[in-house]
Amino acid sequence: MEHKNIVFIAKSIDGFIAGPKGEIDWLDMVPNPDEDDMGYFALMKEVDAIVMGRVSFETVLGFNIPWPYTKHVFVLSNTLKNIPNELQDKVSLTQGSLEEILSDIRKKGFGNLYIDGGKTVQNFLKKDLIHELRITSLPIILGKGFPLFGILDQRLEFEHIKTKVYLNQLVQSHYKRKTQS
Repeated sequence: MEHKNIVFIAKSIDGFIAGPKGEIDWLDMVPNPDEDDMGYFALMKEVDAIVMGRVSFETVLGFNIPWPYTKHVFVLSNTLKNIPNELQDKVSLTQGSLEEILSDIRKKGFGNLYIDGGKTVQNFLKKDLIHELRITSLPIILGKGFPLFGILDQRLEFEHIKTKVYLNQLVQSHYKRKTQS
């Protein structure tokens, strides 16, 4: 059975996923009166679980909204020791090498994974563990902040699958990792 690790993320034109202090308010800069999900619900039907870093997890907790995920969430952290009681059956803490973590998650029956969070995405890319990128560019230049991509030791080639424009301003491109020969 083939398993996929999929990134679904938004970035500024200049490649940042958050401002210098972690600001993400700009993600709502384009009015969305019809609440277009921009492919998110289709992604959720495609994946079995979500893997995110501690910072993303804490950011979501800080939104003070009901837990937004229906899929199980695995949080990568060497420092978090506990999960809020109300999320015990929805969230698991995990640590170790990415290969060990993926092996454990897959042994639990989770095949296709949504990989979320800046450092997490960068670390998965460093290990060449990303199969698909779905990147939405917003029409803003932040100038500085947290970059989507970090420095890699090797080139990673992807094949363009499609590009779609949402709300007449948001450009979402879907790429698939080229298989290595």
